Amino acid sequence: MPTTHTPPTGDESIAIAGEARKLQAKIKTKRGEIVFTFYANDAPNTVASFVKLARAGFYDGLTFHRVEPGFVIQGGCPLGTGTGDAGYKLKAEFNPRPHVKGTVAMARAQSPNSAGSQFYICMGDAKFLDRQYTVFGQVTSGQDAVDSVRVGDVMEKVTIEPVS
Repeated sequence: MPTTHTPPTGDESIAIAGEARKLQAKIKTKRGEIVFTFYANDAPNTVASFVKLARAGFYDGLTFHRVEPGFVIQGGCPLGTGTGDAGYKLKAEFNPRPHVKGTVAMARAQSPNSAGSQFYICMGDAKFLDRQYTVFGQVTSGQDAVDSVRVGDVMEKVTIEPVS
């Protein structure tokens, strides 16, 4: 049974979001490394949640369970099916950031406040998703790895580090 995690407290969110302005995430896969920076001002609670989960090792070993060529890759489900989360839901932080190639955003169910741990990365522009999903980051390197991910590819390690 997956470990249940707790969402960042208000103080944690403020602290992590402030720190995240100078941080990046690095996802190691067999296809290469995917690196993205955070939009901490636009989605502070979502960024804080992702950073907290990554630092706890939550994403390590999870798969990209959904790949829609030319559209998105999606991962972060502890069950590998697209139905699991970290044990909590996030309030939507829809913002004006557009869905362009390399956008990192939270996946969700029909309810706007149903995002948890699953995220997707755009393989191309997807403007029809704008303002309907919480955009919280942008790929800065490794888009070629994003474009080559296949269903079942593993996130070997997800690290949070200073922007290089």
